[in-house]
Amino acid sequence: MKVLIAGSSGAIGLPLIKKLAPQHEVFAITSNHAKVNSLEQLGATPLVVDVLDKDEVRSSMGKVQPEIIIDMLTRLPKRYTSEEMEKAALKNAETRLKGGLNLQLAGEAFGVRRYIAQSCGFWYESGQGLANEDVPFAFNATPGIAKGTTIYQQIEKRLFSSPSIEGVALRFGFFYGPGTWFVSEGDMGRQVLNHEFPQMGSGEGVWNFIHIEDAAQAIVNSLSAKPGIYNIVNDQPIALKEWLPAFANYVKGPAPKKLTEEEAKKLFGEDAVYAATKLRGASNRKAKDNLSFLPRPLEWLK
Repeated sequence: MKVLIAGSSGAIGLPLIKKLAPQHEVFAITSNHAKVNSLEQLGATPLVVDVLDKDEVRSSMGKVQPEIIIDMLTRLPKRYTSEEMEKAALKNAETRLKGGLNLQLAGEAFGVRRYIAQSCGFWYESGQGLANEDVPFAFNATPGIAKGTTIYQQIEKRLFSSPSIEGVALRFGFFYGPGTWFVSEGDMGRQVLNHEFPQMGSGEGVWNFIHIEDAAQAIVNSLSAKPGIYNIVNDQPIALKEWLPAFANYVKGPAPKKLTEEEAKKLFGEDAVYAATKLRGASNRKAKDNLSFLPRPLEWLK
C-alpha cells in the first residue's frame, strides 16, 4: 500500500517510517534537504516539498498517488516555554492549517482513500472524570490555549467534512521519549535539571502522556481501523504535582520549586499556569477497543 507521510522528519515521523517501511511503500515529505539521506536509510522515498505551496503539493501528490495520507505536520520550537511557544504559534498554525488543507485537497483530487490527522488529547473542557472524544475542547481557556484548541477544531472539521475521504483524527497526549521535550536530553529534561520548571499553584492539572513509539504504533493500527476520533494517551493521566517531581528524579535533577499562581503568572504567563492547574485527563477506552492500542506505563513512574 502507498502511504504518504507529511511531517516525516519529526519526532513522530521517524519511528513511524521504521514501522511502516517493511510492509508498505512509504513516501516521506520533508522541507529539509538535509533530511533526505536519513529518510532513505529508514526505507522511505523522500519528497522535498513546501506544504504551503499548493502547486508543489499537488504535483507531488500526482506523481505518488498514495492511498493513505498521514498528516503529522507541526512547526513547534525546540524549547518548551511560553515565550517560545507564542513565537512559534503563527507559523505552526499556518503549517497545520494551510499546509494540511493543501495536502487534503490534493489527496482528494488524486483519489486518496484515507487521511490520518494529528489532533490534541490534552486540551479538553474542564469537568469531572476522564474526557472521552465527545467532550469539547477547552475553547474558554486562557488565550494561547484557546487559540490552539481552535486550530484542532478546524483541522477536524475540515477532515470530517470531506465526502470522499475516510477521516481519522488521533488526539495525542504529550509525547515523551526519544526526540521529544520530555526526555533527559530534551528541553524539558534540561529545564528540570537547571531548576527552571516549577510546580505552579496547586499543580492539579492532569496531563496525558504517550510514548512516541506507542503513538507511532497507534498510527499504524489506524491504517485499517474504523474512521473517527481517538484519544491516543496512556493509561495514567497524572497531575503535574505528581509527574513533575517523579520526572525530576528520573532525570537526576533537583526537586522542583513551588510557586503560587500569581508568582507563576508573572514569570511564565497564564497559559502555563492553566496547564499546571486546569488540564483534564482523557480516556483511551475507544482506542483500546478499536485500534488494539496497548500503551506502556509512564517510564518515570516505574
